[in-house]
Amino acid sequence: MRYAILLLGAPYSHQAAHSALRFARAVIARGHHLEAVFFYRDGVHNAARLASPPQDEPHLVDGWTTLNQEHGVRLEVCIAAALRRGIVDADEAARHGKQGHSVQAPFELTGLGQLVDLGLECDRLVTFGA
Repeated sequence: MRYAILLLGAPYSHQAAHSALRFARAVIARGHHLEAVFFYRDGVHNAARLASPPQDEPHLVDGWTTLNQEHGVRLEVCIAAALRRGIVDADEAARHGKQGHSVQAPFELTGLGQLVDLGLECDRLVTFGA
């Protein structure tokens, strides 16, 4: 079965991000395919490369990155929601005259059309909200 996740919650503010990451790992462990995770609303903060949680807390940005590296799960971030919250990649930083960028690779800024495509391509789109 093909899954996709829609994550609306910021890391460390709500349980949503941690639960979504645990769900993603469980889906893969059960032999299903996780196509992508789409980060929307405050969920875009999961792509912040400067996140530095205390050592006794899970590092969610690294967790998503590892999921991508080990299983090829796409990490798609809504560009409109991200820009509103100061989450920009190198291209958007240059376009808007910012000195630095805050998106952690392999997270990728995309549009809402990608979310629609995921809903059409996958058997299940599971939402984790705040």
